[in-house]
Amino acid sequence: MEADVLTVLKEKNHPRNWDELGLEMRPRKAGVLKNEPVYEFFHTLDDSLEVNPQSIAISVQPVKSFIPFHVHNFVEIIVPLVGECTVITNNDELKLKQNDLIIVGNHTIHRVEPIEADAIVVNLTLKDTAFNLNDYHFMNEDRATKKVSSLLFSLLSNEAQGENIYRLFRTHQDKKIHLLLEDIIQEFYYPDTQSNQIIRLELLTLFGRLIRSAANEQAMIAGEDDGAINLLSLLLYIEKNYAQITLDEMAQHFGFNPNYLSSYLKKHTGLTFIKLVHLQRVNVAAEYLTYTNAPIEQIALKVGYENPSYFYKMFRKYLKLLPTEYREKYSFQAQKTD
Repeated sequence: MEADVLTVLKEKNHPRNWDELGLEMRPRKAGVLKNEPVYEFFHTLDDSLEVNPQSIAISVQPVKSFIPFHVHNFVEIIVPLVGECTVITNNDELKLKQNDLIIVGNHTIHRVEPIEADAIVVNLTLKDTAFNLNDYHFMNEDRATKKVSSLLFSLLSNEAQGENIYRLFRTHQDKKIHLLLEDIIQEFYYPDTQSNQIIRLELLTLFGRLIRSAANEQAMIAGEDDGAINLLSLLLYIEKNYAQITLDEMAQHFGFNPNYLSSYLKKHTGLTFIKLVHLQRVNVAAEYLTYTNAPIEQIALKVGYENPSYFYKMFRKYLKLLPTEYREKYSFQAQKTD
């Protein structure tokens, strides 16, 4: 990371006394966890403890400082840029090495253990206004060509689904991920023309790279009540095997009872197994319609629908357009000739 940015971060991460900080912030007590109070931190604060109204904000974790259990009404990303840190949640003690990254969901109870004096830990906060529907949410009534794995991030941001959802990503010194993080921080602390837009787009790219990393190694830590299950692994499996997938085969692959797996998916995504499969199929079909001239019946068969009429029905149900209408509206070839 650029030396000048590290200098700025070090200047801002001096120790804080919670007794004084609590009086200044005046957070509302939201409950008790492990015999410790839990507070609502519903305002994003800058490093001077002023309320930051921006949809995307960054602050530095104070060193050698106790911060109690708390919840946010927004998504938080915690990254140790120098040194390590430990994040405590309702169920787990998660040790983050340098450049690891944890995404903490809306209303998820957590705290960061006091960090060493030479450590630098950055917190990125993402309010629900940070991204529009086309960017961040899994489905909407317009164009929806995102993969099932993208659902993870809308779950993290959703108050109803996000409670006690978090994901730890081991970046394994992935230079592309690190460069994205560095540039996001640089743009925030040294803003210039279009900085907010650049930060937003780079965060979306970061999410994509994190999903790719998880798909390549399937080595993430689960943050669910049942630590044996990794939600993103399940979503990635559907994304990879959507054309011929069955609930029984998927359950056998992960070693679960089919009914249990079905209930788990419904509980943690709000969607049934079959709906997740349909969503993946029609989204892949939408990409074929956009970027190829393949016959629609051939596309239907390729994504898992032997009956073209049923494909038309499902496509219209989820994307609000017939495949022919979708191709006419979004086709890359059609856009080229306009």
